[in-house]
Amino acid sequence: MAIAFTTAALVIILSAMNGLTDVVSNLYNTFEPDIKITAAKGKYFDANVDLLKRIQAVEGVELLSKTITDKALIKNNEQQVLVVVKGVDDSFDRVTGIKSAISEGIYALNDTNVNRMIVGKGIANQIQLNMSSFVNEVSLLSPSKGKISSINPQDHLNQVYCEPCGLFSLNDEFDFAYVFVNQKTANELFEANHLVNALELLCDKNKVEEVQVKLQEVLGKSFVVKNRYQANDVLFKSLETEKLATFFILAFILVIATFNMIGALTMLIIEKKKDIKTLYNMGANMKTIRNIFMREGFLITGIGALIGLVIGLLVCLLQIKFHLVKFGNEFVVPYYPIKLMLKDFVWILSLIMLIGFFAALYPVRVFTKSDLVH
Repeated sequence: MAIAFTTAALVIILSAMNGLTDVVSNLYNTFEPDIKITAAKGKYFDANVDLLKRIQAVEGVELLSKTITDKALIKNNEQQVLVVVKGVDDSFDRVTGIKSAISEGIYALNDTNVNRMIVGKGIANQIQLNMSSFVNEVSLLSPSKGKISSINPQDHLNQVYCEPCGLFSLNDEFDFAYVFVNQKTANELFEANHLVNALELLCDKNKVEEVQVKLQEVLGKSFVVKNRYQANDVLFKSLETEKLATFFILAFILVIATFNMIGALTMLIIEKKKDIKTLYNMGANMKTIRNIFMREGFLITGIGALIGLVIGLLVCLLQIKFHLVKFGNEFVVPYYPIKLMLKDFVWILSLIMLIGFFAALYPVRVFTKSDLVH
């Protein structure tokens, strides 16, 4: 039972961590493309026709979006806050899932005749922007790149007035940081001279890794090609490290639990001392006698592991189906996410059987010495 409950705990906790990783991944998938291409040196680069043709010629690339990203000051009446402004083209809403994150208003950045913006809900609260009532134009300010001799600080800033058309809500990291505008507005604000920060690609989901390798070969060392996980490698590596650390902690608890089996086998061997002598006198050698108790150890470990896997699986399925453990509606997900992965079951079962082998080996080797049969 000790092995069974520890095994069930391993299954449940690792599946819960898989679920959390999946939720985080989906959140970032909303704004992050399959592949992002940036310059190896410098902030901007020229996305000329030749470069775009070379990229689009790679098999598996389905759509391409040009983006400009930089920091600016957003101001609504007397309220102002520093934000990250991302200028996007007409393809951005198809390359990413930004439309699914719109909580108020609409996505209307494709009309380049009007300066419109989509604001994170956190930023909207900070600058007291209310979409349900009359909305004034909101200004974006960025330092001018030209040399201006005026002593008035306002003359050193590029200012663009935008009409808010929507609010998005995803998580605090995005909601309190990002503002989206069309590429024309961003180009005017940052004086980018039609240069871009990045090329964001939508790819065939089954060929993302192949496309990434091929693009790096085609573009050479002048560009950096990353998939969405590499673009947020610190976050995803942290999640994987947490999962690995949790696995080792629970494995250590499992090792402690197997001491029960060491004690049980030890007592069994001592109790069966007369039977061991009888078997030995009937012709059974030491190897045969030890195999009997090793099999006993494997039965204890195996049955405990199977019971634990079943219990863990049932608890996970109940959580998936009925959402027994809830967070609350104010969270990104209202209930604890669960994701079952076959490799976790394989690793858990392999680990338990390995620990069980060594746990059985010690008492069998020590307490079935030749002095028990003579």
